[in-house]
Amino acid sequence: MKRNTLLALVAFHLTITAPAMAATDHASHSHEHGSAVASLQLNAGQKWETDAALRQSMSNIRQAMTASLHAIHENRLPAKKYDALAKKVEHEVGEIVANCKLAPEADAQLHLIVADLMTGAEQMAGKTKSVKRQRGAVGVIGALEKYSTYFEDAGFKPITH
Repeated sequence: MKRNTLLALVAFHLTITAPAMAATDHASHSHEHGSAVASLQLNAGQKWETDAALRQSMSNIRQAMTASLHAIHENRLPAKKYDALAKKVEHEVGEIVANCKLAPEADAQLHLIVADLMTGAEQMAGKTKSVKRQRGAVGVIGALEKYSTYFEDAGFKPITH
């Protein structure tokens, strides 16, 4: 899938779940969405269920970010490496979007994390000129931490930094 097509798909996906939307047009989108939420929350005190596709994509993002963590912290990661990380995050988010099989309430929560991942990817790709690429990496790492806090994934550990 072309990068612009993927970004348009993800932007559309996120737009239809925005809290300001009163209703969602399910006919134009392939999977169900729960009611929109403004902030992350647990499922009655418990972490949200995940599926294998989500766990794999989040693990792939974590692995890519961990491999570059030292250079990111030292502010020595070249722009090409940030671009590659951004593409990896975008690809994995595309996989999450395409294979989403969560309950509507969990899906709505996941969309908040997906939004953070995409914002971080855009910043790492240098698309937000007023923000350093390093800040985008920190945002992605923060999204991974939120995922580990709010979603049940026994094998997933947040990145310590």
